[in-house]
Amino acid sequence: MNILFTGVGGPTPRSFAKSLKYHSEHFKDVKLIGTDINPLAIGLYQKELFDFAYVIPRPTESNYWDVIEEIIEKHQVDVAVIMPELEVVEWSKRIESKALNCKVFLPNSEINGLLVDKSKTFEILENTGLVPQSVKFTRDEKNLESIFDNLGNGFWVRSSSGTSGLGSLQIDGLNSLKNWIEINPNVHEFLASKFLSGRNLACKLLYWKGNLVRTACGERVNYIMAKVSPSGITGNTSFGRLLNEENLVERAVAAMDCIFEYTSAEKHGFYTVDFKENENGIAFITEINVRHVAFTQCFAMAGANFPEDTVRLLSNDMSFDKSYKMYEFNPGTIFLRDVDETPVMMLENDLLSK
Repeated sequence: MNILFTGVGGPTPRSFAKSLKYHSEHFKDVKLIGTDINPLAIGLYQKELFDFAYVIPRPTESNYWDVIEEIIEKHQVDVAVIMPELEVVEWSKRIESKALNCKVFLPNSEINGLLVDKSKTFEILENTGLVPQSVKFTRDEKNLESIFDNLGNGFWVRSSSGTSGLGSLQIDGLNSLKNWIEINPNVHEFLASKFLSGRNLACKLLYWKGNLVRTACGERVNYIMAKVSPSGITGNTSFGRLLNEENLVERAVAAMDCIFEYTSAEKHGFYTVDFKENENGIAFITEINVRHVAFTQCFAMAGANFPEDTVRLLSNDMSFDKSYKMYEFNPGTIFLRDVDETPVMMLENDLLSK
């Protein structure tokens, strides 16, 4: 089997690839083709992981599809794994307008476009009790005081689109909000939300042709290079926990039911629903991503190999059990990650004492 990956400069596509090549009995001999728009992307040069590598145009450039289709034909690509949000949107549109010569696992373009827009997602879920009280505003907003009137002091602000906590910070006063808007000139629209002080959680949902088939939960505790970000969030977890929490799955599924109903789309695709708990331990959604996250390999190492599940489904593997399963982990399972290192899986009780 030959699998194409886009965006291999990012940790998430590489995490997916490693889950297949190093942690799957089914796909150890798979051929992987890596692409990225950046010639400095490290994945292009990891020859032990990717058998072939290409620098490609941006998905907004006119020759993008010519180059992609040439790669697909040259390597007889069976499956394409698309992770960068901009490419996810473009590929889902392409699937609906023109047949591709390989299989790809993406929801429809309306869902993709909707979930990239965090403020629109919050608007749809506003009356469900699943999202925190929020206010959308642009950088040109004249009455910033009204945000404090709605949310009080100490709210959380971020870009209304994008990932990795783009433009995010806990705001403690009007001056800090004005300054934050000023030093984020590339963010036009912001989303302010009630600050949630509890655990930072993620629920992964794998839907296949109308049915939910796999789920798993985890907690982000610390982040790689957290000190470089004023918010302490970089989108790349350094220490996390793998959890068994059915209630979190229920809330994630309830949110996705609303999204599917709003778009009239088939329940299909892979989603990571991010939550933050309030002071009472109630989990509220902070965003929903149409992709895996950087610590996908950690789930795979613990037995929840979503990349393997995805490719087996796309390959019409008749031995794959499509009945619903929530992956469960040994209580206390944690992972440790850092740049350029293989993750470490262990029990939290085995951490060295101070």
